[in-house]
Amino acid sequence: MISQSSQTSRTATQPRRLTASAVDALTALLCGLVAAAAVGVTAADGVVEVRVQSPAMWAAALGAALGFSLLNHVLLTRLTRASLGKLLTGLRVVRAADAGRPRLLPLTGRWLFGFYWMAVFVPLHVLTDSDVEQQDAVGLRVVRR
Repeated sequence: MISQSSQTSRTATQPRRLTASAVDALTALLCGLVAAAAVGVTAADGVVEVRVQSPAMWAAALGAALGFSLLNHVLLTRLTRASLGKLLTGLRVVRAADAGRPRLLPLTGRWLFGFYWMAVFVPLHVLTDSDVEQQDAVGLRVVRR
């Protein structure tokens, strides 16, 4: 068990958090692109055709990216206390109250909060050139391992 003072000293730095987020986002995007290619690319008589207008291709891309993101941020984090990006950057997710293993419902809330953060706070940060840092949410914290 980690004490509150020890937990505070192990707070994740902003560069590590951003690197972990970038790895997670790029991996989800890559999964979406692979799914889109599997559905939207056809080859006939040596000619490769990409059907960009195909709703099935866009649905596959979106579904795979969101599906991987959910698996990564909720299920993998529930099992290992870290998403793929956090594992690679030496971070983990813990409950803020007692530094214990995060539960499924708060992890799902944290995953949904991430979309809200990207849609609202990232554009505000870019437009105003503020120094707002990513925040912990729903009673969970990101700390160094």
